[in-house]
Amino acid sequence: MSAGAAPVTEHGVLDSLLAALALPPGNSAPTQPQWLKKLRAQALERVNALTLPSTHDEAWRFTPLAAFASQSFQPLRTPTQLQPQDIAHLAIPEAPTKLVFVDGVYAPQLSSASPQVGFVLGNLADLTTAQMDKLEAHPGQYASFQDTLFTALNTAFLRDAAVLIVPPDTALATPVHVLFISTQPEVASHPRLLLVAGAGSKATLIEDYVALHEGTYFTNAVAELVLQAHAQVTHVRLQRESLEAFHLASCAVSLGAASHYHAVNLALGAQISRLDLKVLQTAEDTQCTLDGLALIGGTQLADTHSFIDHAKPHGVSRQLHKCIVGGTAHAVFNGQVMVRPGAQKTDSAQSSRNLLLSSKAVVDTQPQLEIFADDVKCTHGATVGQLDSDEVFYLQSRGLSQTVARNLLTYAFGAEVINRIPVASLRQQLEQTVLEQTTSQP
Repeated sequence: MSAGAAPVTEHGVLDSLLAALALPPGNSAPTQPQWLKKLRAQALERVNALTLPSTHDEAWRFTPLAAFASQSFQPLRTPTQLQPQDIAHLAIPEAPTKLVFVDGVYAPQLSSASPQVGFVLGNLADLTTAQMDKLEAHPGQYASFQDTLFTALNTAFLRDAAVLIVPPDTALATPVHVLFISTQPEVASHPRLLLVAGAGSKATLIEDYVALHEGTYFTNAVAELVLQAHAQVTHVRLQRESLEAFHLASCAVSLGAASHYHAVNLALGAQISRLDLKVLQTAEDTQCTLDGLALIGGTQLADTHSFIDHAKPHGVSRQLHKCIVGGTAHAVFNGQVMVRPGAQKTDSAQSSRNLLLSSKAVVDTQPQLEIFADDVKCTHGATVGQLDSDEVFYLQSRGLSQTVARNLLTYAFGAEVINRIPVASLRQQLEQTVLEQTTSQP
């Protein structure tokens, strides 16, 4: 937050969000360990010291929050009682293990968490004292809340959260599906996720945000992922909220020696969405691949800010971020790669490619390199344009109509990212979603 920045409006929206903290916990609410109470208190202190970011802040200058600031979100008072058949259409066959949260509240009747011996898989509030003790070193240590209002707000509400700890030298046979569902309008939820991949372990995580209604609500999500030495994690993040939703999220990743992290981030829903993704290399020989796709239309705004921090030698990173923007929608990409002193032999490449489907669509893209080492190989680039008229003409010459030709080329542009998802049924589902959305664009 820049010095002297003023809040977008008065504190009305923050007051409505903080009102939930004053509610007494449910009768079944477990007693929290002292370290978690202290963490929440520290976060609340920061919430009270911070204001909403505004367009005067460099990091938010393309993402005005006036529409968000004018809202009044209500605390969740009566949880929705869903049945398994209500969410059957959201199931991923390759991922039988799932944790389901409804409006931010863990839903054990919808979840199927049966980890192997040595795993920790479940809801934070339901963990044993011994399991809680193992977690103390992690929450709040990667996603910093000192200067970030929404992360501080999420941490102040930290109670229910998806927790996955994979023991060393263990590979998960199937992906884990963490499903966050919104069922009620005008409600704020604060989803939280923690993954600790032990040394030499391997896991695939699907982080999924959906809605069963079309109303306005607020999702304030935080994920922290820790990869210890030689761990391999594939992380698929899907944001397919209601088109009236506000979705503000942060994801912090810590990479240990020779670890491999591959993320595929898709932004499809929400009237305003933002993902702040930070990856920190804490040891040598790490590999990081970030693939992203924002497919938006109408008056949507999708903002992705990424920061890859090469703090040690021999790090490799690859980033491809694509935006398909129709209507009067606005996509933002700010990708920063930092190569710190001593991080020799860093190999980094970043590409931002953007497709405008209408004359009123807007893309602001800013790939950045900051290099403080002299023996590195770093590149970046950005393109913004419309469909190639020669390619459209070529397809028309093969018998396709202009509309079909344009839709096919648009679909192919987005499918490049979706094809990197290693879960076949999810990949097919998303390909169909992209095809339908590109067909419906003006």
